[in-house]
Amino acid sequence: MIDRSSSFIVPKSLVRKLLLLAGVVLLVPQVSAQEPQVASTTSSSSEIQQFCTNIADAARDQRYLLQKQELEKLQADVDSRIAVLEDRRAEYEDWLTRRNDFLVSAQAGLVEIFKTMKADAAAPQLEEMNLEIAAAIIMKLPARQSGLVLSEMDPLKAGMIATIISSASDPTTSKEPT
Repeated sequence: MIDRSSSFIVPKSLVRKLLLLAGVVLLVPQVSAQEPQVASTTSSSSEIQQFCTNIADAARDQRYLLQKQELEKLQADVDSRIAVLEDRRAEYEDWLTRRNDFLVSAQAGLVEIFKTMKADAAAPQLEEMNLEIAAAIIMKLPARQSGLVLSEMDPLKAGMIATIISSASDPTTSKEPT
């Protein structure tokens, strides 16, 4: 038979707390063992110097590699922009060629129209045009017809057109003054 009068009952919550406390007490030395040890101040400066010397080449190489990668990205960007500009330049040159061809054919047709007109009919129309264009057309007309057209025009506009024509035939017009 068991004598139960001398035994006492320990609550389960107290047992749990005691076990938890025992576990913490056992873990404390292990946690402190994992803490990094403090380096001594006497050897730290020489160790730091040696560490920096050892990694200097690797750090420099890494810096150069990063700079090279950045330069390659920039070069690729510049190359793509140059390609776009070349495409646009080719497109512009094509457009300019077509425009110049049109202007040549239009100017030839316009000169033919004014060649068939009488001077008194052509003069008012040429007076209304841009003076440079009118001068270009008059220059392409036969000399006799050009004279008749200019004589039918307003004297002021005829004088300005004659000035443009004479400056176009002057060989020193395009030269810079010395």
